[in-house]
Amino acid sequence: MKGFQNKNQLIVACLILLGVLGLCFVFVPEYSFAIIHKSSLAIRSVFGQFYLVLGLFICLYLLIVAFSPLGKLKLGSGQPEYSTLSWLAMMYSTGMGAGIILRAVQEPIYMMQQPDIELSRPSEIHGYEMTFYHWGFTAWAFYGLFALFIAYLLFIKKGNIQLSQLVPKLSNPLASKLIDLLVIITTVFGVVSAVALGIRQAEGGINFILESEYGFVLSCLLCLFIFSLAISSSIRGLSQGIRRLSNINISLTLLLLAFVIFNSDISLILSNLFKSSIALVQDFIPLSLAIGDFDFSEKFLSDWTYYYWAFWLAWAPFTGIFIARISKGRSIRQLILGVLIVPCFGTFLWFTSFGTSAVELIHSEIVSVNAFNDVFSATFVLLEQFPLGFSAVILAILLLVGFLITSVDSAIFVLSMFSDLTKINPSQSHKWIWGIILFLVTLGFLAIGKFSETSNVLEAVQKLLIVSSLALALLSVVFIIGFTISLLRIRNSK
Repeated sequence: MKGFQNKNQLIVACLILLGVLGLCFVFVPEYSFAIIHKSSLAIRSVFGQFYLVLGLFICLYLLIVAFSPLGKLKLGSGQPEYSTLSWLAMMYSTGMGAGIILRAVQEPIYMMQQPDIELSRPSEIHGYEMTFYHWGFTAWAFYGLFALFIAYLLFIKKGNIQLSQLVPKLSNPLASKLIDLLVIITTVFGVVSAVALGIRQAEGGINFILESEYGFVLSCLLCLFIFSLAISSSIRGLSQGIRRLSNINISLTLLLLAFVIFNSDISLILSNLFKSSIALVQDFIPLSLAIGDFDFSEKFLSDWTYYYWAFWLAWAPFTGIFIARISKGRSIRQLILGVLIVPCFGTFLWFTSFGTSAVELIHSEIVSVNAFNDVFSATFVLLEQFPLGFSAVILAILLLVGFLITSVDSAIFVLSMFSDLTKINPSQSHKWIWGIILFLVTLGFLAIGKFSETSNVLEAVQKLLIVSSLALALLSVVFIIGFTISLLRIRNSK
């Protein structure tokens, strides 16, 4: 019994802390939001620029590692467990998923209409470039970095996935447990924040179709439905559950993307894609540091870039662990380039297609310039304008729910790996525990967005993620140092 208790000290601490926070979110949402709001303001004023520098540094660091001799190191023995197509499908479904439906139309249009800087390029190209920036290389660099950390711990060091092992000369058990606790808590908040946003959009889509307003009850039912299927999928395992759902999601994504492209000007979409991608590459460094022509206001950075970097950081341990787990048998170079190139190109094509279609509708005066202001309904408004638009809206809702299920079941699997440290395939009991606790915390988060008079769910997400990811942002620097030292020692020993 003592051995069991020692092994599960971390999981017990997490469950107690998350349980207390969940109760606070449910029963005192106003007070909880006030604390989150004040904390996020203080963090942004002090550490905002640090987030920008960190994002750029990680991008450059990964490229250096990939093209150095270290990039040839193989992550484990044998051939890759999954085909390249399944590998990329699971990676993309877990890493982006529901977010690309939420922001597909609203963000490019917003960036065109409210650029916050003097533009040297057409507003449409700027809108796509900014959306690419927030959803592209830096986002996937955060994922790739943590995927490297975990893959090294699992397949080269052949240990467990506790990131505290990367801290050089750390011998204090309490400090190690605190670091691992912070990683898990940040991961949980990243997951439940994304799921809460996705549920809110799914609710908006259903209300949009039925032309009614069902409110919080519908959110609770959607939450229960998504978590029930996610727990079932996670229990079935990677190959039987998560892989199959991911492949289905990618198939539906390609179908919806093709629907939008063939109802739009394909040549214009490709032109915008090419021009915006070139612009991003040319402007990447000043854009990443918010200098020169990209000297954005503090408010813009707080509402967008700081929030996104905090969001990707919060998702990085969870997504990184999952990417590492499915990347056994591949080289470091393959992992980095696979993470940075293919998902980014797919994301760029997605946003360009939806954004170009929306701009065409505005220019044709089929919809008003303000038709896409609501982030939760913008994508559905666009799809409704096309032939078979009602069917496309249904498809988008199904895809949204599918992405949420894969995100949750992947999170359950990964968090179970954290708690069941001796197994790369965690036990079913750990999956049940994490499925239930994530469900309860998500309900609490939805309560903040529904019942707080001073907030909404999107604003609550932005503020909470900036607070919860700060410790992980600071620890990332320490992890990079420890990881680099370990890799160099391995190379020098050969």
